[in-house]
Amino acid sequence: MKLAGKTAVVTGAASGMGKAIAEMFAAEGANVIVADLNEEGAKETAEIISSNGGKAVGCKTNVADVSEVEAMIDLAVSQYGTLDILVNNAGIMDGFEAAGDITDEKWDMVFDVNTKSVMMSTRKALKVFLEKEKGVIINIASTGGMNGAHAGAAYVASKHAVVGFTKNTGFMYAEKGIRCNAIAPGAVNTNISASMKDISEFGMGRAGKTHGLVPRAGEAEEVAKVALFLASDDASFVNGTVVTADAGWTAGF
Repeated sequence: MKLAGKTAVVTGAASGMGKAIAEMFAAEGANVIVADLNEEGAKETAEIISSNGGKAVGCKTNVADVSEVEAMIDLAVSQYGTLDILVNNAGIMDGFEAAGDITDEKWDMVFDVNTKSVMMSTRKALKVFLEKEKGVIINIASTGGMNGAHAGAAYVASKHAVVGFTKNTGFMYAEKGIRCNAIAPGAVNTNISASMKDISEFGMGRAGKTHGLVPRAGEAEEVAKVALFLASDDASFVNGTVVTADAGWTAGF
């Protein structure tokens, strides 16, 4: 097992990519804190893991609330003795609003969930990682964090920030035994579209010009396999970078 005896926290793990990552990590021997704003969904994922012989605890976490983020990390340490892997997966979409249409409220909400939460959980996890000089951070970014055509202004900017934060963190702590990488998924079959409200016809029309070039949508399990690689010692020399998983969508532009 690639993660035997490790403890992992996965945010946004009640569904989609987070759920697939949590289940795959547990199948590879990790103890998993299944964190999500959807408490019922988090506990259901944890129960599935337990029924399959794994170890997991469901945890209601609003990743935009620093006290809940810190409690999530503390739970991992109190429940399993330490923390080895942090997966910042929780995220929301905007409504494809361009800069002229975005509201302050939507901008702040998207950044709080997609970007600030990554900083807060990383900051807290680093206290554990630095003490033992070992740890892995995996941030779920997006192909929208590498170009400007896949979503609205807020989402694209928030994910660009995650990419920059990932590279900075990987570099800053490279000599401390800590690795920080990101995954940039393309189109994946998840329920993230449920977070989209009042979709901008203009913005969607523009972004749709690139959406039509998607070779195929991926499955959550395909992204989970990338996360497993980055979390394991197989990726011991991989740090401060972004792995694109999009079936070749962005290779041509």
